[in-house]
Amino acid sequence: MAAPIRFGIMGCADIARKICRAIGLAHNAAVVAVGSRSADKARRFIADNGLPENTHVHGSYEELLEDPAVDAVYVPLPTSLHVQWAVAAAGKGKHVLLEKPPALNAAELDRILEACEVNGVQIMDGTMWMHHPRTAKMRELLSDPDRFGQVKRTNSIFSFNGDSDFLKNDIRVKPDLDGLGALGDAGWYCIRSILWANDYDLPRTAIAFPNPVKNEAGVVLSCDASLHWEDGRVATFHCSFLAHLTMDLTVIGSKGTLQLNDFIVPIEQKSAHFTFASGSCFDDLVDSWTTFPKKHVVSTDLPQEALMVSEFSSLVAAIKESGAKPDHKWPTISRKTQVVLDAVKTSLDSGSKPVQIVF
Repeated sequence: MAAPIRFGIMGCADIARKICRAIGLAHNAAVVAVGSRSADKARRFIADNGLPENTHVHGSYEELLEDPAVDAVYVPLPTSLHVQWAVAAAGKGKHVLLEKPPALNAAELDRILEACEVNGVQIMDGTMWMHHPRTAKMRELLSDPDRFGQVKRTNSIFSFNGDSDFLKNDIRVKPDLDGLGALGDAGWYCIRSILWANDYDLPRTAIAFPNPVKNEAGVVLSCDASLHWEDGRVATFHCSFLAHLTMDLTVIGSKGTLQLNDFIVPIEQKSAHFTFASGSCFDDLVDSWTTFPKKHVVSTDLPQEALMVSEFSSLVAAIKESGAKPDHKWPTISRKTQVVLDAVKTSLDSGSKPVQIVF
């Protein structure tokens, strides 16, 4: 069995605890180092997360990147720091698993992607639901021309009700740390789900809805937008820090409809479901349906975050052990998501003017 890919954790954010556990669950990965701006904080993270006592402690991000034992870094830093440290990591030959959104805009992301390409390292963003086996099963149905047909409409929602401490102190509401706010955090998932449903065919135009909710610093707390294709397809999404926890995705085709209400984080860790209807119609009296939506359940031994780590590590291993080239699928998907997000933000900032999406 090949040696596991050796991870360094760059920063001790809350989400890093989840990925640290995921790395431990993945069969082909291991945490070997933790870097923080404080060595004491790195030591506490190691102890709190049950990492081995010989895990390397680094009191700076620079020191972590100089560690020859580290193959790849997981970067959960505030979005405003991603371009600096992802580029630095690539420059040191470290593969990069980067929290989403990967950058504040496409120009910053292009700098990151260029650094990874030049240095021959793999990059993947941390959109975990993409790696759940349910996602592959749903794709199978959406690709069926007889049961689903062609995509006509997509609607995606991700909201949660942040408490007063979150709305005051979380990095996602700070303009100097994560200035994209709810659009960058929750909206990233919505946009990705829409692109996924449309097989990554980019829409032509983005139009933000009027009157987004912003905090005093001007960071978006809640917003909506629509995306439009030249062939008449339409998608809408809502992202918010101010509404009840909702993770809905509906994809309507010419012959079928797919729906789920936990597309980002499954309600249950080891099984996830969705409903799919095809050929639905009313009975003669129009008081019931003749064909009922079917519930599909997909089981998994590992949580989706561990499957993400495992896939990323497999790509890294192919580069490290077999001389393979970095896989371009994931960075391309990241960039498509980013350019749509950029267009929505431009529309928001311009008072809901239509903005053309250019890849």
